[in-house]
Amino acid sequence: MFQIVAILALIVAVTPAAADASAAWEALRKGGHVALMRHSDAPGGAGDPPGFKLDDCSTQRNLSERGRAEAVAMGAQIRANGITFTRIISSPWCRCVDTAKLMDLGPVDIEPAFSNAFVLRDRREELRRDASAILNTWADGTLLVVTHGANIQALSGVSPTSGEIVVVDPLSSPLRVIGQIPAPN
Repeated sequence: MFQIVAILALIVAVTPAAADASAAWEALRKGGHVALMRHSDAPGGAGDPPGFKLDDCSTQRNLSERGRAEAVAMGAQIRANGITFTRIISSPWCRCVDTAKLMDLGPVDIEPAFSNAFVLRDRREELRRDASAILNTWADGTLLVVTHGANIQALSGVSPTSGEIVVVDPLSSPLRVIGQIPAPN
């Protein structure tokens, strides 16, 4: 009896996540949706070291070897699922730009509206408003935004793990979460 209960609990625990990812992949294939991706693994806690400079990657938290491998693997997973992006935009922080470029899915545009809302606390509402304005006008194809966890949480209510993608319907207000795609292991 214990084994049956354990198996049922495992099925219930796994099925929502699988369905969630399945709906997210389908929405991206369909188009007209936005993939909000948190940058891959960048150890060192939240934010950046004191005195960091946006134009000097050596002063910021950067991707670990694991983070670089996650980005490459996510790019391969996206291609394997038949997803192409009409546009790819990134926060100007190096860990986001590197994640976007390592996925090798196309040209990456830098967009200050997706700057780190954790570090720029005093501008958090302005960043959310500017990012929302970009997302709420998106209707052509599929958009990938590589940004920070605090930004994704402010926009969608979801706090993603490193390398995770949250797929949203950009024309809903507030943004409706379609599903989440976990970072590749």
